[in-house]
Amino acid sequence: MPAELRIFNSDSNQTLSEPSVAPSLATARWCARRGWPVHPLAAGRKTPVANCRDCRSNPHAPAECPCLPAGRSCHGFHAATLDQRHIAQWWGPHPEFGVGIACGPAGLIVIDIDAHPAQPPTRDRILPGIPIGDHVDLTGLANGFHTLAVLAALRGQRSPAEDTTTLRVRTPSGGMHVWYRAADNRRWRCSSGSSQGAALAWQVDVRAQGGYIIAPGTTTRDGTYTPVDHVREPAALPIWLAQELERTGHLPAPSIPAPRPVPPRAQQAVLAAGGSRNRSRSMLASILAPVEACGQVTEGAGFSDTLNRAAYTLGGLVAAGRLTEEDAELALTQAAAKARPGQDRRAAQIIRSGLNAGRQHPLHMRRGPR
Repeated sequence: MPAELRIFNSDSNQTLSEPSVAPSLATARWCARRGWPVHPLAAGRKTPVANCRDCRSNPHAPAECPCLPAGRSCHGFHAATLDQRHIAQWWGPHPEFGVGIACGPAGLIVIDIDAHPAQPPTRDRILPGIPIGDHVDLTGLANGFHTLAVLAALRGQRSPAEDTTTLRVRTPSGGMHVWYRAADNRRWRCSSGSSQGAALAWQVDVRAQGGYIIAPGTTTRDGTYTPVDHVREPAALPIWLAQELERTGHLPAPSIPAPRPVPPRAQQAVLAAGGSRNRSRSMLASILAPVEACGQVTEGAGFSDTLNRAAYTLGGLVAAGRLTEEDAELALTQAAAKARPGQDRRAAQIIRSGLNAGRQHPLHMRRGPR
């Protein structure tokens, strides 16, 4: 077997090829043993094998397809499996198939760095959400390696492309796949570096839930996906990179909790706090206190729900004319930033949702007992 097609075990440095077994089948088995569900790719291509005739002629949701329970490989990464019997059935007769890995079920987040020759976009799209002033000389910035290096430098971190602690794979086009494993249960989503929506950086794609990645060792008509150095296991997603992914919208909006009414006891506390400016300040502090308390723990504090409740309450005060919308949004934003630094974009979504819902239910303050 040519050296460039070998995948080596990081512990023993032994080849993972098996006697009389095609490299593609050996690769698929190797991935499945690591808990990474695999599916076939069309010969020489980066795309999944075609659906069967019935699936092509009768469009339907993958979850409703009888092919998947039967062990057939329709619907791309939705067919991905750890079942060694199915793997043998797929790649045994078809050693020309490549190997794809369903990132979501595998718990993988892969940073896909492109190196395509292209004219850089406008400055506001090089690093979404981070303004780059005209005084900054961008001469020489030409690909995803450069934009990711700039982002990492701004955060005082090493670029993922230079992260020697994790699996990195060179692509035939000169790019790189940097593999990480999710360190929590959040369902990170995919993105394209050229997207107008969620994007980490220009020419930097993200492969996660709802997408797949090409396994190292797979060969297409353009070349082989070749591991860099000896590391063969993904490291945990770095905290700073997780914060950047959250900032740039790589968590789906449905994970934001729906607004919930303020509990009666909290409403009574708000109503009783009416009166002087000092009382208003005290009221504002009491409403924001649970949000700020979330900063004492890194997770498991119900931050999203707590921020949502506070925004809902302040929205009611805004509707009643007891607080300006600008003051409410500023107070919420500052409290959220203190509790969860680096999550500005997500916090802003929760704040807007809570304020909008709260404005539908004004909280009028009583001056005293009737």
